[in-house]
This record gives sequence, structure tokens and C-alpha cells, in this order.
Amino acid sequence: MTKTPTPLVMEVEQRLRQRFNPTLLTIEDESHLHAGHAEGGRGKHLRVTISSEQLCHQSRIQAHRVVYDTLDDLIPEALHALSLKVSC
Repeated sequence: MTKTPTPLVMEVEQRLRQRFNPTLLTIEDESHLHAGHAEGGRGKHLRVTISSEQLCHQSRIQAHRVVYDTLDDLIPEALHALSLKVSC
């Protein structure tokens, strides 16, 4: 059964596709894994895997920063936690 993406997942996907034109992009909503945690109601927990030529010539820290900058206005209210894997 295919899950319908949440509005937050769709927003994150749109921004990352527009900014990086990725060859691979997966976004998983892992919020359900944090139910009952003190921060659980403050926003969503997403796991993002992105592969883009634009990120290839940057250090891991630089690549993470530019992705976080793309989503900055969503953090911490809509997007509480982001697990990020970047590759070429």
C-alpha cells in the first residue's frame, strides 16, 4: 500500500528538487517512531537521501549546510528533526 505524502513531505520534496535537481531523492516520514517523546508534537521527523551533481564537490558539512539552508524556515516548527544522507 502506497502512503500519501504529507504536505510537509511534499514541500520538502519540491524545494529539494527545485534547488538541486537530484538524480535520487527519497523522503521518509519517521515521526511515528518518536511518538511519546517530549519533542514528538513539535514537528515532523524526516529521513532524506539525496544525490545531486551540485553536492558532489562539497565537503559533507558544506553539503548538509546547503540542504539545511534550503529548508531553514521550516525548522524547528514544521520540521523538528532531519536525518540526511548526501551523495553524488
